[in-house]
Amino acid sequence: MAIMEILKYPDQRLRVVAKEIDKINNDIKKISMSMIETMYHAKGIGLAATQVGIPIRLFVIDIEQLDENPNPIVFINPKIILSEGREKHDEGCLSIPGYTAPVERASKVIVKFLDLEGNSQELIAEGLLARAIQHENDHLDGKLFIDRLSPIRKELIIKKLKKEMEKSL
Repeated sequence: MAIMEILKYPDQRLRVVAKEIDKINNDIKKISMSMIETMYHAKGIGLAATQVGIPIRLFVIDIEQLDENPNPIVFINPKIILSEGREKHDEGCLSIPGYTAPVERASKVIVKFLDLEGNSQELIAEGLLARAIQHENDHLDGKLFIDRLSPIRKELIIKKLKKEMEKSL
């Protein structure tokens, strides 16, 4: 497989709402494997297809990578069907490198999705896995974690990002 380019904010393709996948074929499987490889290469725990410029409802997560025991999960056409509790923790994003901020999210979610074989799955997730699922699912809806921050905090991060981009030109 191949390492894919991860789009960086403010790339407008990050704001695209992804389309459902009609058929799981070899192309979808290849995209999934390349996304997993890209996620590992970037030292992330999740990656949405929209982050690599492919507007389909697919993301990959592996929170076990932090423990060096790879256990990637591919989520196709995910739908969060239940969320409970609230907790606030720092989040970062491969599309907004170098920045983290506390984001409030559900502490527990139930997500339905298709696996790479087209089988319907249902997963109950808590803690970091629940947070990662919500974060990546937001990407499929064209949302970034900074959109969940207060307007002032979001603006501060955007200003810092703009300054960094100007320096690199």
